[in-house]
Amino acid sequence: MTEQAPQIAPRTMPRAPRTAAFFDLDKTIIATSSSAAFSKPFLAGGLLSHADVLRSAYAHFVFMIGNADADQTERMRAHLSSLVTGWDVAKVRQIVTETVHEFIDPYVYAEAVQLIADHHAAGRDVVVVSASAAVLVEPIAAALGADHVLSTQMSVADGRFTGEIDFYNYGDNKAVGVRRLAAREEYDLAGSFAYSDSITDAPMLAAVGHAYVVNPDRVLRRRAAESGWGVLAFTRPIALRPRIEPVPVIAVVGTAAVGVAVWLIWRAARRRSRRA
Repeated sequence: MTEQAPQIAPRTMPRAPRTAAFFDLDKTIIATSSSAAFSKPFLAGGLLSHADVLRSAYAHFVFMIGNADADQTERMRAHLSSLVTGWDVAKVRQIVTETVHEFIDPYVYAEAVQLIADHHAAGRDVVVVSASAAVLVEPIAAALGADHVLSTQMSVADGRFTGEIDFYNYGDNKAVGVRRLAAREEYDLAGSFAYSDSITDAPMLAAVGHAYVVNPDRVLRRRAAESGWGVLAFTRPIALRPRIEPVPVIAVVGTAAVGVAVWLIWRAARRRSRRA
């Protein structure tokens, strides 16, 4: 009787835990406030009045100098809520999508873009985390090639913002969102990364194993030293469009040809004027 060889199951290697890199948006990926950056097209589109723009400019000034305390932040949240009440969601999304390169490109940090590329190359998901509304953040995140977005969720009825906020993605809530996403996507937060410029994002930074503060003020720098977080300096804004949507060669050649033709016509006209 011939004995059969035993069936031995192949050895399976344990799967490496999934990790992610969580990036704050305003003043971390871009050197400005995303909501303020779209003030001009919103004004042109009839969504904002000149008075709204002035109030938003003040809020942006407070944000940029880093003096937004809890009370001011709550007032900014209330202002955002009242400002967008009645806005057509589809119109807002269209304006943002069509103008994202014009009004966001000049402010994107080269260092952030490189880090996003490095994390993707290492097999990590990239998550943009912002207190701004999803309708603003999602087109920016798409242009950056991010995998997920965590942002403020505004209530919508009949295609328009009601003014109510379902989830304000700010402060402790950012850490809540990060943990929820990590549970859903099975991220190992101990092996994950987070980047932010703001002390209000300390809960998010504390939720991961590798945290970095970007262009920190004195308070955030001290917290980073106490917590063992890294410190980064982002200084070089770049144009995002060439990295995401390179201009076709045929378009460049066509533009050059038009330029040469214009120059030849101008030179011929100049010669004729001299002869006259």
